[in-house]
Amino acid sequence: MRHFGHLGPDIRKKLFHREPVEFTTASPARTLATALGATLYSPATRPRLADDIRKQTGRGVVSMVLCLEDSISDAEVVAGEANLVRQFALLDAAAEDGADLPLLFIRVRTPEQISDLARRMGPAVRRLSGFVLPKFTAERGAAFLEALRATEAACGRRLFAMPVLESPQLLHLESRRETLAGIAATVDDHRDRVLALRLGVTDFCSAYGLRRAPDMTAYDVQIVASVIADVVNVLGRADGSGFTVTGPVWEYFRLHERMFKPQLRRSPFQGRAEELRTALIEHDMDGLLREIELDRANGLLGKTCIHPSHVAPVHALSVVSHEEFSDAADILRPERGDGGVLRSAYTNKMNEVKPHRAWAERTLLRAEAFGVAREGVGFVELLTASVPQD
Repeated sequence: MRHFGHLGPDIRKKLFHREPVEFTTASPARTLATALGATLYSPATRPRLADDIRKQTGRGVVSMVLCLEDSISDAEVVAGEANLVRQFALLDAAAEDGADLPLLFIRVRTPEQISDLARRMGPAVRRLSGFVLPKFTAERGAAFLEALRATEAACGRRLFAMPVLESPQLLHLESRRETLAGIAATVDDHRDRVLALRLGVTDFCSAYGLRRAPDMTAYDVQIVASVIADVVNVLGRADGSGFTVTGPVWEYFRLHERMFKPQLRRSPFQGRAEELRTALIEHDMDGLLREIELDRANGLLGKTCIHPSHVAPVHALSVVSHEEFSDAADILRPERGDGGVLRSAYTNKMNEVKPHRAWAERTLLRAEAFGVAREGVGFVELLTASVPQD
């Protein structure tokens, strides 16, 4: 797998100063957590799920969650489980024939589903990267993580957990501190298998009967923004104790996937920034773009997506700009080890070596996963090249 690997080598050469690196399910956890990108959710009941997964892989998706929880009704769970077993057998056969697959996770409802599904999948479990654990608290989460530990031992392969932080105890002010402390202790006990923490902002809004409009971001809803800030404060630190925290879901989309037509069917490298901006606004995407930028500014990386049209914007905005790369590489030069202040190569900012070191390290890790844009190449060119044209 690699980001933008679905583009031809000539297009990648035009776009990237440094292309994204390849990674596999066996790559280090830190690499995989950074590379999750736009994690596309799909109900586990879809009858052609294996075909859907392969189609989205060909469009640039590198991580997917197959959901047995809130996206299906209680009455559909048994059928959803059986469908997953069938679909993973098809995916396993396709992979044996050389098909590319993304990182695949299953969102379960109960700890017992983890071991049961892994057992029923048989050899096809090797195509599974892990499980998404809903409504995670210290009390609920411990049982899920213990089930995952036992399942790893039983099937003999590494399986990751992605807890979802969405419980009312985390939202409510009087219980937030204790809940966060409990979650921190629980995930720390299983640090090697916790790949990333996901935020369930829809559930947070539900507790107060709220829903943000398409021109508003999660950060405009102050009660949600306060939870995000506290989660990053406790669980997203850059001192080695933190985890990757992913951005919340964006729930608006058009009914078709052929976005931006006919605007993007013209030559992609002609500086049409204003035209593309208009197309984005018309397709309810302006709020998404602002939220992605605010995610990164607030310490989040990657994003939960419920529609394929969201994937390309998330990935385009994840690419490291040439300017960011220049600053980060300069800060991390060995001769800068003693600290100090230096002028940016772009001569527009101060780079202070010690305070900016953690930012630089994270930036270079993102550069490995998503690449470094050529000088003068920005979001417009990256998005234009990435949007599917079929």
